[in-house]
Amino acid sequence: MMKKFFAAALAAGMTLSLVACGGSTASAPAADAPAAAEEAAPAAEEAAPAAEEAAPAEEAAPAEEAAPAADSGEKHYKFGYTCMDGTNPFFVTIQDEMKSLIEAKGDELVITDPGNDVTKQISQVEDMLSQNLDGLFMNPADAEGILPALDAAKAEGVPMVGFDTEVADLSYLVSYTGSDNYNAGKVCGEDLVKKCPDGGDILVLDSPTMQSVTDRTNGFLEAIEGHGFNVVGQQDAKGNLEVAMGIAEDLLQAHPDVVAIFGGNDPTALGCLAAANAAGIKDCKIYGVDGSPDIKAELASGDTLIEGTGAQSPKSIADKAVEIMYDYMEGKPVDDRYPVETFLITADNVADYGTDGWQ
Repeated sequence: MMKKFFAAALAAGMTLSLVACGGSTASAPAADAPAAAEEAAPAAEEAAPAAEEAAPAEEAAPAEEAAPAADSGEKHYKFGYTCMDGTNPFFVTIQDEMKSLIEAKGDELVITDPGNDVTKQISQVEDMLSQNLDGLFMNPADAEGILPALDAAKAEGVPMVGFDTEVADLSYLVSYTGSDNYNAGKVCGEDLVKKCPDGGDILVLDSPTMQSVTDRTNGFLEAIEGHGFNVVGQQDAKGNLEVAMGIAEDLLQAHPDVVAIFGGNDPTALGCLAAANAAGIKDCKIYGVDGSPDIKAELASGDTLIEGTGAQSPKSIADKAVEIMYDYMEGKPVDDRYPVETFLITADNVADYGTDGWQ
């Protein structure tokens, strides 16, 4: 199963993103002009009465009055979208859901992907702002590092709705919606405590620049505190499957007897799974956060080191973010924050959520 998954992951990673007639008029020779003028004079005199009769019709339908009829008066919006990693299936689902909802209203969504590079994300936001955006959906690659882009949007008077991951200063946003990330990590830690009551050595692969992952990690670590667990390795996997796999390979060589690994998201957990399988690890519980179709397929297989995932719903996040933006555009009051529920999915209940899509 993992070979098929990595073939698909590498194929997806190789995809690339791509972003008057003139006329001439011939004039009659100047020497012919007098004769033509003499012949045209009688015709012009005859045409004058007809022109005078036509004048009232022109007054009845002036051009200025016709213009409003061509405009329905309905406001159309152009929104921008930026997320930390557009190749992550979680964000692909959010992006697709937002795009569908916004285009159904006849509006436009400008989409960018910085690939977890906050410097690139700032540049992309500045470029989108030059396109006269009405609003911006913001998911930062770095909660602190993104502040220059937030300053630029604020200077342009462009309202921002944050989603999934908080920025360092929420006062820049009109509102924020995202999963209860602390709880998503907490439910994984609580499950580990029940299944390993004697504790043991564990690994943690987080991503300190991503506030959502930091919240998940804090929830996990606080849930296992005081239960005999010892973190023997903790490194930044940047929320990326391949990065996580490389880090986990090194950590597992140094600590082959760990009882569990916590990954800050599902791609990280799947990278750890690949490393553990390659190292021949047989007894290690791996946790992720997302509830992605790939991790649920692993849980459903019944033959995997994946133990559970703190599940969230990207569709619910997208729906709420779009709802907030339109409410704000229409002058309706919005709250500062709209949390989205998270919960644990394991092999015991994965059948309730399916494996062919997000919950």
